[in-house]
Amino acid sequence: MNPHSSSLASALTVYRGPAGDHNDRAMSAVALLGEAFTRRLGVSPVVVGSPEPARPTGWDQELRRALPTLRHMAERIDQVMTAGQAPISVITRCAVALAAQPVVLRHRPDTVVVWFDAHGDINVPADTTTGYLGGLALSGPLGWWDSGLGAGLPEQQAILVGARDLDPAEVEHVTAGRVTLVPPGRALDERLADALRGRPAYLHVDCDVMEPGLFATDYTVPGGLGLEDLHACAKVLAASAPVGVEIAEFEGDGSATADDLVAAIEPLLAELQR
Repeated sequence: MNPHSSSLASALTVYRGPAGDHNDRAMSAVALLGEAFTRRLGVSPVVVGSPEPARPTGWDQELRRALPTLRHMAERIDQVMTAGQAPISVITRCAVALAAQPVVLRHRPDTVVVWFDAHGDINVPADTTTGYLGGLALSGPLGWWDSGLGAGLPEQQAILVGARDLDPAEVEHVTAGRVTLVPPGRALDERLADALRGRPAYLHVDCDVMEPGLFATDYTVPGGLGLEDLHACAKVLAASAPVGVEIAEFEGDGSATADDLVAAIEPLLAELQR
């Protein structure tokens, strides 16, 4: 057992079911990342869902296919938070947030979702150009469309971090101030702290927010974060009454490993286990 761990303070969940997958890689790789979290936390995960062959279609068909397992994920997060534990989740795709985050917000309406992603994920069905379910993953909890899984995230409690590949509709949302954008660059942690203002935070990390090559991901967008950037931001979040964390879109090791990713958010994990 890790000396820092506490089975009461936090709970580990690994989601392995479908969630709008382009390929099968994340459904396999979450096991690797889940093992890294188990080594750090000293607790075994509850596994939700099982891998299924990816069959990419439109967002609505993908959502319909994934809904039964996503509802199980929502039930799991509800159980964790009802028990007074902090949810620590390894999820295949960003779309799993459609199930998890409305539950987090129901238990903790004051939570700020801090969404680390190369993309905005704030399209809605009416303006998506790709039809990709993951591109609607944050707009669902924001209540901009009805996923059938709930909402509850006020616009002033959504912070995008590291996004650098926004489509025109997403740029309009950011320009209008509907969500806060903290773009990549120098002093990222300081700019995040300014945006967060000490409010309680729930961290979402899409691994494509990182510099391409650090981890295997479905998308690669140059100009990403280094492990030191993520670690510095984790310190900011740890000092801001953190609520939980979810890691998505990990498809395997690159020049960095699953253990390196877990170590990068160590300040946050240590606080969640207090």
